[in-house]
Amino acid sequence: MASVIDICNLALAHLGDDATVSSIDPPEGSAQAEHCKRFYAIARDTLLQLHPWNFASKRIALAELTNTVTTWDYSYAMPSDCQTVVSVLADDANDDYAGRLIPTDTPYFPPVVVAGSYTPQPYGVEIDTLGNKIIRTNQEAALLRYQALITDSTKFDALFVLTLSWHLASMLAGPLIKGDAGSAESKRCIQMMAGYLQTAKASDSNQRNIKPEHVVPWTSGR
Repeated sequence: MASVIDICNLALAHLGDDATVSSIDPPEGSAQAEHCKRFYAIARDTLLQLHPWNFASKRIALAELTNTVTTWDYSYAMPSDCQTVVSVLADDANDDYAGRLIPTDTPYFPPVVVAGSYTPQPYGVEIDTLGNKIIRTNQEAALLRYQALITDSTKFDALFVLTLSWHLASMLAGPLIKGDAGSAESKRCIQMMAGYLQTAKASDSNQRNIKPEHVVPWTSGR
């Protein structure tokens, strides 16, 4: 499992920088540590937003608030560690795609969801008068599936760590190398990050198998 310092030193190594850092919070005093402190969190957070990573996936019963609008039936408090909302679910939901849906390819059969299944519910994210994020939806007793802001780097997958190190390196290249050389190095690191990101996303997606079960009309009554 990689520490924040491991990720920072890996990023510096990508740039061919011989220096290593031992602390960025607080920075130890070197230019490398100062820049790692400046860019690490934004590199981590933006990468977390680019894919629904399994290690950051959470599910929670939402805390209901007093509803002050007429366009939605219910209002809920946003979890404090929520970075990205994935779906709002009924309280008996297993996953987003458990519903057995009869397709509407004929006018004689209206769309049907088999009893006991569900579909993700419409929702909106807003800011209340106090500046707090809230979730509006028509779902009673709602569950939220979301991507949490994970700051503990030991929870990161190995491919995510490698992708993050290249992402951080792309941000460090400008201030550490400077000029046209720094700009060119930053572009190289972005290209490396993009390649590793595709591999990391594919590997992460392969660790779950959630698919909708479709039922054709002529077999729906069986």
